[in-house]
Amino acid sequence: MNRDPDQRDIDLLRHVYAGDLVGGMNRSRPAVALHLLEDHPDLASGDPYVACAFGDEARLREATARDPSWLHRDGGPLRLLPLVAVTHSGLLKLPAWRERLHACARFLLSAGASPNQSVISRWGREGGEGLDASETDSDEAHPLSALYGAAGQHHDSELTALLLAAGADPNDGESLYHSLESVACTRLLLEAGARVSGTNAMYRVLDLDAIEALRLLLAFGGDPNEAPLGAPTSDWGSPLLWAIRRRRSTAHIAALLEAGADPHARTRDGTSAFLMASRLGLIDVAELLRAAGAGSEPMSDVDTFVAACAAGNEAGARTVLSRHPGLIDGLDERQRRWLPELAAEGCDQAVWLMVELGWPIETRGGDWSATALNMAVFRGDAALTRFLLEHGADWRTEHGFGDNAMGTLSWASLNEPVADGDWVGCAQALMAHGIPDARPHPDDAELVLMGDHVSQFSDEVTEALLAGRSAV
Repeated sequence: MNRDPDQRDIDLLRHVYAGDLVGGMNRSRPAVALHLLEDHPDLASGDPYVACAFGDEARLREATARDPSWLHRDGGPLRLLPLVAVTHSGLLKLPAWRERLHACARFLLSAGASPNQSVISRWGREGGEGLDASETDSDEAHPLSALYGAAGQHHDSELTALLLAAGADPNDGESLYHSLESVACTRLLLEAGARVSGTNAMYRVLDLDAIEALRLLLAFGGDPNEAPLGAPTSDWGSPLLWAIRRRRSTAHIAALLEAGADPHARTRDGTSAFLMASRLGLIDVAELLRAAGAGSEPMSDVDTFVAACAAGNEAGARTVLSRHPGLIDGLDERQRRWLPELAAEGCDQAVWLMVELGWPIETRGGDWSATALNMAVFRGDAALTRFLLEHGADWRTEHGFGDNAMGTLSWASLNEPVADGDWVGCAQALMAHGIPDARPHPDDAELVLMGDHVSQFSDEVTEALLAGRSAV
């Protein structure tokens, strides 16, 4: 590690905290942080702000006895406030460290730290740029609170309850939206007065298979017809349409309709909820909408073809193509986007069928304007990744964030956005289809060189890449 003590602490904390506190776009990697600490036990030995990250209550008490005012000012390598440094620590994910961090939070609150401590976001800032929490920029409109660390980052209901009992404001602009993977945290926030309106929580909850959380939002005033706040939901116009796009269950659709969702809702381009459900092969959802009064609209040949593909109905899709052999060539850009859209939702059978029938494989779409290949790599779907590459997908095609499938593999393998993803298998498929050979970085064991690019991957993917083509 770097020999400069301050830089060594920053290198350590880059694994303790997610990118919103330390810069970059990665989640925390607490196991890596503990491994570094084992190899370098002198790290985190003096700074009370660093001690917050590791749940060292004794050091916090010593610092407070010397200077109680430290509780109210930012400091340390990352310019964090103490309670934020505790509640955002990735070590909360590890049972052996959780109680230590809870004890630190209880001590800080009892000693007078504000339960509403917050810092500005450093999300996406590479190289530690912008670690001075006192600077003024647009991110100050979206502060990251101590409560957000507990409820939104770590879904820790006990710590969330502690902060709310101490007076933390549940309307901090982030906590409710990010809490939805934990019904317990969501309930605590709503019972403490969190407002659903204006948070986009009604859309975020439909990204998840979280029917109980959806019902909670609706019970606490969530508007089933709330207009979206911005991209990518803005093109869809209502939670009902977003639920259809996300292929949510009939239970989700029924909950929205029972709460007053408009069954006649239309997307920005005028497509009705009924037609969208039919086009996506969601027959049960279409029937619910029909029962709620939505009109039965005639489907075009393109709609019928897409519906057959989405349902994995090869015979039906081929029947349409036999009548209209030029149909795929005539698809417009909006229609072509259904390939990456379905890949993003894990509809492998539909994607296989569409590609085999000649659907343009390099079409970009979805929330981040990416190809089906990027969507497959993001999900750690090795079988679909291999299939797409074998059918001509180009790993070099850039997505909306200005990178390609190598960058997607880097971020996804480090952050694991989908449970049980096989990013090693994706790496092996990419190696078999032309990505540059990997070699160790001479100055940093966590990085690899691939052609002219410096990249970071999970340990398992790095091992597979360095093993080279023998791993394929």
